[in-house]
Amino acid sequence: MSATLIGTSHGTDDPAGQAAVRALLDGVRVARPGLDVREAFVDVQQPEVGDVLAEAVRDAAGSDGAPDAVVVPVLLSTGYHVRHDIAQAVAAVNETAEGSAVAADPLGPHPLLVDILADRYAAAEAAHGPFRPDDAVVLAAAGSSVAAAATAVEEVTSALAQRLGRAVTPSYGAGAEPRVPDAVAAARAAGTGRVIVVSYLLAPGYFLDRVLEAGADVVTDPVAGAPGADKPDPRLVQVVLDRYDAAAGS
Repeated sequence: MSATLIGTSHGTDDPAGQAAVRALLDGVRVARPGLDVREAFVDVQQPEVGDVLAEAVRDAAGSDGAPDAVVVPVLLSTGYHVRHDIAQAVAAVNETAEGSAVAADPLGPHPLLVDILADRYAAAEAAHGPFRPDDAVVLAAAGSSVAAAATAVEEVTSALAQRLGRAVTPSYGAGAEPRVPDAVAAARAAGTGRVIVVSYLLAPGYFLDRVLEAGADVVTDPVAGAPGADKPDPRLVQVVLDRYDAAAGS
């Protein structure tokens, strides 16, 4: 029996953000029939990851040496929630005799995420007219005080810049510098063109709202796509399954 996949996102009060994450996990269920996929959160929404994980392990038929459950952080970078909330939940289960669990890596960085970001950029260009060489591109991530999170964002930024053939500046909503409004303002002061922000954010919610207020001329759709999309991006579904498979087989 396959380990239960517990897709664990931050949680949001935004209905469109909630729907995007649900649609993503529904897409995982469609792509991997028979896999037990459960949703959990580290903040804002319920149920909490620790409760879902404990229940999944109790429901497992028994261990054959493989984990009973894999927590997949539906988060684009590492940070406090990965290293504390999710890690604590996994450790608590593994301290019992009921079963075992592992945590997968967060979704990013991953080559398919760069593909998605490039497509979001292209869609924005199609909607807002051709981008010019003197336009500035800023990548907006949620941010974390964990240094590894910024390193991961810089890796994605570099890969996207190579894909687009133009400079891309990383920026953050919290925890690291420069903050998104500051990066937008600096880009505005340095050039005569427009400022385009590529949203390295999973779905609508608090951080995307702040990005939309940061003063850019164009803001791309988040990684999960435009609000209200009928189906999840299959590449994002594949990233979730890649993380699950790597952890389940480790």
